[in-house]
Amino acid sequence: MTSERMAPDVSIVLPVYNEIEHLDDELDRIRSAFETSPYSYEIIVVDDASTDGSTDRLKEIPWIRLIEFRSNRGAGAARKIGTEAAHAEIVLWTDVDMSYPNDDLPELVEALDGYDQVVGARTSEEGTHKVARVPAKWTIRKIAEYLSRTKIPDLNSGFRAFRKDVADQFLHLLPDGFSHVTTLTMAFLANGYSVGYVDIPYGKRSGTSKFRFVSDTRLYLQQVTRMVMMWNPLRVLMPFATVLFLVGFAKVIFDLFDKNLRIGTNTLLVMVAAGMIFIVALLADLIVQVTRPRHAVLPAAVVEVPKPRAGAPGAPE
Repeated sequence: MTSERMAPDVSIVLPVYNEIEHLDDELDRIRSAFETSPYSYEIIVVDDASTDGSTDRLKEIPWIRLIEFRSNRGAGAARKIGTEAAHAEIVLWTDVDMSYPNDDLPELVEALDGYDQVVGARTSEEGTHKVARVPAKWTIRKIAEYLSRTKIPDLNSGFRAFRKDVADQFLHLLPDGFSHVTTLTMAFLANGYSVGYVDIPYGKRSGTSKFRFVSDTRLYLQQVTRMVMMWNPLRVLMPFATVLFLVGFAKVIFDLFDKNLRIGTNTLLVMVAAGMIFIVALLADLIVQVTRPRHAVLPAAVVEVPKPRAGAPGAPE
């Protein structure tokens, strides 16, 4: 464990909401994994106003840091608050519902070497609403890949490690619901930070799922679009403006021949719509460039090469 005088190597942030049946097993599993690892650590548990006795049990465990919500706020809020409270330079996210391989958390820290974030890419889907959930998540992931121009094996896995100094720039953007993991991935990618992936097994969760298919799927899609609009709106809006302009231009040519050099009202509407979207895209991009952080944390892939000392071989005279 860690002392109060020295920051730990790793902070593990665990959102908890009504997980009493397997809470002790998961906490012991995480603790055992790090006790045999080379990393010092702290476990930050954020209880999201549990009603099944999880809160009382957590208060009895002396070797965790406990943050308690008095009202239910969502997994995103829990992870955001827990990350803000973390003392380590590396933060781990996972769940305590028996679905993620928490024994392998130290290996996830090792995989972070050279990356700003590493995500556990699940090799199977064991969640609820599986028949509809798999194609919905695949579609959203493909949209995210198009918007970010990056291959994304798993967009919304909750099993991940990342640099806290990088994440601190984007924590205020994380929503309170399930789409916070999507937001964190997109925030890193859209700002030039590297995201690596490691394959992990994924088991069926214990207890009752908190996922709401219709509302949470809609929020996922909204959040992906919103994230790229914040940093690359031209990627979203310019294709629409271009298609409308080409359609309108073709209709102009058709009208000139079909209507004796007159242009139809519907043609003008299409051209005006294309122009408005184009102007909005330019204005949005201008806002993004002006408001972009000016002192961003350097990505892990950017390394300053040390110069030879004066008098050393190869040093300039």
